[in-house]
Amino acid sequence: MPIRSICVYCGSQPGRDPAYIEAGRALGKSIAAHGLRLVYGGGTKGIMGAVASGVLSNGGQVTGIIPEFLVDMEATRHSLGQLNELIVTEDMHARKHKMFERADAFVTLPGGIGTLEEIVEIMTWAQLGRHQKPMVFANIGGFWDPMLELIRHMREQGFVHHAHLVQPMVIPEVDQIVPAILEQGEDRPPSDGEEDVISKL
Repeated sequence: MPIRSICVYCGSQPGRDPAYIEAGRALGKSIAAHGLRLVYGGGTKGIMGAVASGVLSNGGQVTGIIPEFLVDMEATRHSLGQLNELIVTEDMHARKHKMFERADAFVTLPGGIGTLEEIVEIMTWAQLGRHQKPMVFANIGGFWDPMLELIRHMREQGFVHHAHLVQPMVIPEVDQIVPAILEQGEDRPPSDGEEDVISKL
């Protein structure tokens, strides 16, 4: 199934390593260069803002999806007006549902608890056989190593069932992420009701 859009999960803060912001901008530029649409949480600050800026400054398309209560925390209303498409949801649940519906693949840059929760949920749905969309840990500077070690530990202890369905790519170099997603997307079968994943769980 062709890849037309990529959902990026990442922090609304910049983090302590300047490499995180640089990676966000570079990923945004790569998404635009490959003619894909960015789907993300709508924030215009931190790494989220860097990814969106990277796409927009290179002529790409951006869909921001943000709950009303986070508009003034993770963005400014003026900056949100620069996005190609803005969807304001009632709550986080609706936001995640919309992000899933609009995305053909998922990339996780460095971030905090919210970022972790988002990619873990996507991995859970993959384990349950609800989707086969590509998933990537953008392992900038080894940021996700502790998480990946935990996943390995859970698998070894017998708690990751259907492990063959949960195989996120781990890619430390930003310029390799989009090409890897496009390559995996070519091998992905057509979706079978993936858009209804949340309502079925």
